[in-house]
Amino acid sequence: MKIVCKNDELISAINIALRAVSSKTTMAVLECLFIEARNGKILMTSNNMELGIKTEVPGRIDEEGQVAVNAKIFSDIARKLPVGNINISVDENYSMFINCGKAKFRIAAQSGNDFPVLPEIKKDSFITISEFTLKEVIRQTIFAVSDNEATKIMTGEHFEINGKNLTVTALDGHRIAIRNIELKKVFDDKDVIIPGKTLNEISKIIEGDAEKEIVIYFSQNNILFELENTIVLSRLIEGKYLNVKQMISPDFDTKIKINKKELMDCIDRATLLVKESDKKPIIISIENSSIRLNMNTSIGTMDEEIDVEKDGNDLLIGFNPKFIMDVIKVIDEDEITIYMTNSKAPCFIRDEKVSYNYLILPVNFSTAR
Repeated sequence: MKIVCKNDELISAINIALRAVSSKTTMAVLECLFIEARNGKILMTSNNMELGIKTEVPGRIDEEGQVAVNAKIFSDIARKLPVGNINISVDENYSMFINCGKAKFRIAAQSGNDFPVLPEIKKDSFITISEFTLKEVIRQTIFAVSDNEATKIMTGEHFEINGKNLTVTALDGHRIAIRNIELKKVFDDKDVIIPGKTLNEISKIIEGDAEKEIVIYFSQNNILFELENTIVLSRLIEGKYLNVKQMISPDFDTKIKINKKELMDCIDRATLLVKESDKKPIIISIENSSIRLNMNTSIGTMDEEIDVEKDGNDLLIGFNPKFIMDVIKVIDEDEITIYMTNSKAPCFIRDEKVSYNYLILPVNFSTAR
């Protein structure tokens, strides 16, 4: 194999492919990048058996072939080379020669015959969505995905397609994040659970261009994201997602409208008094046309008042400050609306169109004051 690539374009492809390289494995081949040059294309593949990525590398093919090379070593060399064209060749003994300017490397590689190819999936069930929309949906929900492998279902996000509607849900037992998206056309109904780790990697790969479309293909066990020059294939999480609809109530006894930045800045100041190991709630007292936020820790106390628009009853309630911050950081509006029932029932943060709906469970603050 003999190929020539520009330094920056090779590194860009490596950065994408590295996201599916296995870091903890007993199979050395899974620590490799599989490079193949044929049919006029240079393709780089990685596969950790849960997530697989194949991306095209711009360049010139002087001799077709394939090779598997340790991803870390190959990546480290590429990053340290001077700017310019990189010449890569592989001999019959699978020694890889990397030349750029006056720098020359020879490293051991392998044939790649044992590298696990990405499975082919039928492309008859799919949706299309813009890069921008998908990136935003992930940003506005991924924080609520659980990292507890004991509750496997909660480590993924529920994608439910119903006609033109896409509903994306994430939950971790303490909060729920829901985004409702209107697609550009009607698609077949679908109900899948996508690993949060996969969505995290997708979000980092795509640029978020509103003009670029992503095609998402579904099969029984896998999901395939088809980008402009890259495909990302992932296993789906098996099982039935929790029925969050029965947890969502339109009823409320207290409703407040509040400036998002004021609330965010206030909570941010309050958490200055919280040690990393502490789980101190922020206490919110709602009276008349203002709310008072209180934090009481071993470091000190903090008390601040914010003007709000209030409908309904006065209320005293406590929350994990991180959970509130995670939500308001991803809302783009200047003003948010919070719905509450009592000090032991979840609060809801949602807009009028319910394009987003966040549920946060309160915490017991009887010993925190």
